[in-house]
Amino acid sequence: MEINLTNKTAIITGAGQGIGLRMAEMLHASGANIILNDVDDALCREAAAKIGNRCLGMTGDSSDPLFIEKMVNKAVEAFGQLNIAIANAGITLFGVFATYPVTDFERVMDVNLKGTFYLAQHASNQMIKQSSGGSLLFTSSVTGHQAHKNLAAYSMTKAGIEMLAKNLVSEISEHGINVNCIAPGATLTERTLQDPDYTATWTKLTPMNRPGTVDDVASAAVFLVSDQARHITGQSLVIDGGWSAMSPSPY
Repeated sequence: MEINLTNKTAIITGAGQGIGLRMAEMLHASGANIILNDVDDALCREAAAKIGNRCLGMTGDSSDPLFIEKMVNKAVEAFGQLNIAIANAGITLFGVFATYPVTDFERVMDVNLKGTFYLAQHASNQMIKQSSGGSLLFTSSVTGHQAHKNLAAYSMTKAGIEMLAKNLVSEISEHGINVNCIAPGATLTERTLQDPDYTATWTKLTPMNRPGTVDDVASAAVFLVSDQARHITGQSLVIDGGWSAMSPSPY
């Protein structure tokens, strides 16, 4: 199945590396114009340069509503419209529930919940203004479905954005906008590979005998924002090689 996104424009937050970067690359390869965001300026610049033509990097905090508004405006200014918005930026701060720091809690809530909410709000308002529909996609996590030690705050945000996607069905469907989530499980990225035991551990725990790759996740994302998925909305697709079906503990 060939996905054609020619002349469509996508915003992707948290796309300097890992899953977000691979999403940007695949969307671009399918013809989309890209507004690529990351809070790390060096990563943002490098990623945008790697993708090249039709990709603009915007360094900034994706939890800041004013910056989100700037990204939406830039998409329209540079490419004429906004058709796809992917709230991929997220932060994972492990910690014991009983002593979890207030500062960590607030940062996780800001990036994961607030950033997703306001990107969805600003992007959908632009799509409604265009009267051409569009697609929203949120990056959740398998931990939004299955409890995981020391991730109470993080897991709460991921379950929360999945509920946001369901709720938005009641408010934006009439405008031709669909909204879905992807929920990756153990995935090989620059961050997870910092753990030398990660691949071996999750190969043993995953029924498909390997952890996921960024291609596994990005391929699903590109499908969900394509015209082929227009009638899919309010859903969360778990991409975990079957881990949550059996849920063997890594501890």
